[in-house]
Amino acid sequence: MKKVIALLLGLTMVFACTAVLTACGGSGEGEGGEGGDGAVMAGFICLHDENSTYDLNFINAAKEACEELGIEYQIKTNIPEGQECYDAAAELVDAGCGVIFADSFGHEDYMIQAAKDFPDVQFCHSTGTKAHTEGLENYHNAFASIYEGRYLAGVAAGLKLNEMIDNGEIKENEAQIGYVGAFTYAEVISGYTSFFLGARSICPSATMKVTFTGSWYDETAEKEGANKLIDDGCVLISQHADSMGAPTACEKAGVPDVSYNGSTVDACPNTFIVSSRIDWAPYYKDVITKLQNGEAIDTDYVGTLETGSVQLTDVNDKAAAADTQAKIDEVKAQLEAGEVHVFDTSAFTVTVDKDKNANAKVDGDGHLTSYMADVDTDEAYEGDTEVVSDGYFHESEPGFRSAPYFDLQIDGIELLDTSF
Repeated sequence: MKKVIALLLGLTMVFACTAVLTACGGSGEGEGGEGGDGAVMAGFICLHDENSTYDLNFINAAKEACEELGIEYQIKTNIPEGQECYDAAAELVDAGCGVIFADSFGHEDYMIQAAKDFPDVQFCHSTGTKAHTEGLENYHNAFASIYEGRYLAGVAAGLKLNEMIDNGEIKENEAQIGYVGAFTYAEVISGYTSFFLGARSICPSATMKVTFTGSWYDETAEKEGANKLIDDGCVLISQHADSMGAPTACEKAGVPDVSYNGSTVDACPNTFIVSSRIDWAPYYKDVITKLQNGEAIDTDYVGTLETGSVQLTDVNDKAAAADTQAKIDEVKAQLEAGEVHVFDTSAFTVTVDKDKNANAKVDGDGHLTSYMADVDTDEAYEGDTEVVSDGYFHESEPGFRSAPYFDLQIDGIELLDTSF
C-alpha cells in the first residue's frame, strides 16, 4: 500500500458539506446504541455520495442489510479522508450507534483513533490494513476476494477479444486491453492484474496498457484516460475508478467496456459487457448479527464467491460474445472448487530488478517462486510475509489480511504512468 498521504493529495473530489441519511427499521435506540429488544443502531461513513459508483455500492448494501435486519441506521456521505472522518464517527457515537462502518482506505487512521476513544462501540473499516496489527478488540477490517470477480470479468473480456479476432475486426497481436486505474497501489494492481489474467486465460495473445488518474472520482480524467487508451490502439477498456467517464467514452467510440461496481448498460447499451463488484451486505449483516448475539467480530473479514460478497452483473448479450454467461459459470465453479487459482504462478511471469519486483524470486522461466509481501504494513512498507505456496500467490486470504497486497508488475502489462 502507498502512504495514506498519497490518497489525500490525490483526491480531487472533496465535498464541502455532509449529507446524513437516517432511516428507522427497528426499535428506538438505547444506551450503547441498542434498543430495548437488543437491536443495534448502525452508522456508515462514505467518502462520496450516490454519484460515485463506489459509494453507491456501499450505500445500497447498508440500506439492504439494516432494513432486512430491522434496525435503525444513519449514513454520512461526502466525508473526506481526514479529521472529518473522526468527527463523523464521534457524531454517530453521540447519535447512539453501536457499530460504525467506513468505506475508504484513507479513513483508517481516524477510525482507529475513534475506536481508542470510544471503546464501547465497534468500528469496522473496509479496505484497511491495520486491524490485525493494532490489536484493538473493537476495530476490524474487511474486504472480499474481488480478484475472483475481476478474473471472471476478464474471462468475458477474453471471449470478446477472441470474437473480434474470429470476425476479422482485429489481428491476434492487436488484442490490446486498456485499463483506467485510480492509484498505483496494491488494491488497484491486484484488480487490473486479476482482470488481465482472466482475459489471457481465454485469449493468450492479450496484452494490456494501464493509465492512472490520481483520483477515485474524476469523470473528466477518467474519460480522457479511456480516450488516450483507445487512441493508443486499445480495443477493449476496463477500469478501477468510480465515475461514468470511461464507460461513456467507450460508448461514444464504440469500444467494448467492462465496468466496475455496477452495470452501466442503461447509459452504454452497445458497449457494456459485464461488471464485477463487492456486495457489502453480507458483511454488514454478519457484523450486526454477531454484535446483537454477543459474538466476536472477525478482525479481518474476507467475503467470497460462496458468501455472496463477490458479484457479477447480468451479461449484456448485445455487446458480449456468444455463450459468455455459460463460460463465466464454468470458471466460477472451478474457482469455488479450488481447481483454478487467480494468481496461479504458472500463468504469468515477472521481471525482477532493483526497481521492479525487488521482493520476488523467480525460476529460470520467470515464474514466481517466492514473494515477501507487505502484509503487516508499517512506515517502511517493506515485505514481511511469504505469500507464495502450493503454486499460487495467496491474496486476501484468512491468516494473512483481508485487504489486497498483490503489488507485482507482471509481464504483458505496460504502465503508461506511475506517478500516482
